[in-house]
Amino acid sequence: MQPDSTQPGRVLIVGAGLAGSLLAVYLARAGWTVELVERRSDPRARRHIAGKSINLAISARGIKALRRAGLEEIVMKDAIRMHGRMIHPVVGEAGYQPYSADPTRAINSISRSALNLALLDAAAAEASVSVTFDERCVDVDFATNSARFHHESSGVTRTVQADLIVGADGAYSAVRAAMQKFERFDYEQKYLSHGYKELHIPAVTDGEFAPFAMEPNALHIWPRGESMMIALPNPGGSFTCTLFWRHDGTGSSFGAIRSGAEAKTHFAMAYPDALALMPTLSEDFERNPVGTMVTVRCAPWSRGGVTLVGDAAHAVVPFYGQGANASFEDCEALADALAHAAKNRAPITDALRHYESARIANSNAIADMALRNFIEMRDLTGRRSFKWKKRIEHTLHRFLPKTFVPLYDLVSFSTVPYAEAKARGAANDRTIKSLCLGIGIVVATLLAIALYTGLRSTCA
Repeated sequence: MQPDSTQPGRVLIVGAGLAGSLLAVYLARAGWTVELVERRSDPRARRHIAGKSINLAISARGIKALRRAGLEEIVMKDAIRMHGRMIHPVVGEAGYQPYSADPTRAINSISRSALNLALLDAAAAEASVSVTFDERCVDVDFATNSARFHHESSGVTRTVQADLIVGADGAYSAVRAAMQKFERFDYEQKYLSHGYKELHIPAVTDGEFAPFAMEPNALHIWPRGESMMIALPNPGGSFTCTLFWRHDGTGSSFGAIRSGAEAKTHFAMAYPDALALMPTLSEDFERNPVGTMVTVRCAPWSRGGVTLVGDAAHAVVPFYGQGANASFEDCEALADALAHAAKNRAPITDALRHYESARIANSNAIADMALRNFIEMRDLTGRRSFKWKKRIEHTLHRFLPKTFVPLYDLVSFSTVPYAEAKARGAANDRTIKSLCLGIGIVVATLLAIALYTGLRSTCA
């Protein structure tokens, strides 16, 4: 059975993470009856969601989506604004690099768990939303527009039919896996050579930034070439640190450094200022698992009345801080496409096709930019040439605010589509190269004239 109308009916959302919960709010308010099904247990009693806990950097796109759901104030009240990067060299003082020429602009450090709980609470509060936990999606039947679920503890299996099914079940999506069984479904999964491990800097009782051990309004980076560590501030004064090392067994890698004692020895050489702030480094290093990072691209995102959002459609590495922001844009685009189709009494397949065409190029663009930003963060931020490039970008933006907008501003402080931002960023690079080349030619010409004049004077 294929649904023939986008008039609000019954929608099944697989996955109650960030995207699934926000989409449930949007669609419930648009008149849909929503069933939200999550494979994990209900986290609301313990007020903590298990799984990845790297802090999120919510910026303009995410804030816009939260505002639309009436959740901006609730979510942002505990956010910590980060106006730039604090770069920590092996030797010497840390240096600050603002994100924008506009000092009021900042990205926001937010707990992934707290954000997911806020979105889940909002979804569950909608009268037309039902939420079920501990049920894993095991298959999707595209002919009947239904999904089959298995209850983890009871072993009971049930089938849910809906007018619309949305796979919001993450990078290892069961809904997407069902789509992959069909011909002409393009799929690419590429793991990063690096993994990550979460570490911790606790709050302090004294010092310049107390209760924070370091400047709280910055994202801290320890760039070390092929590896790095970052730290994002939390309410209460602590920092969530994330160590990004290779998986192999050479150099700064999780394969070479395995024990807490070995990590402590390595930190004394590579991250000496951080080590002084990390009393539980050895224990954290041994206790916390090594995570993997994957980029997922696929097409098409929809089949019949089934579609994908968020990481299920386009998982990205976390180095531009745009994973959640991009997923929230998906939710807005899908809700808008469904509303537009309903207004025009168009079939649901038209809505899903319009949604996909609006998002797929942008998701590929942010995937590319996130991979590029990893190189920037770990390799370039400590280089003098990079600092000069940023100064040139900010100067041009101050004098030509409408003509020249740096890529970071386009991605983090605007809602310009990612694909357009990427293209404009490439044009910016060409402009700066031409400018530097022109300046070099002028300087070389002036030097040549001065040298020629000096020689003539000497000969005379």
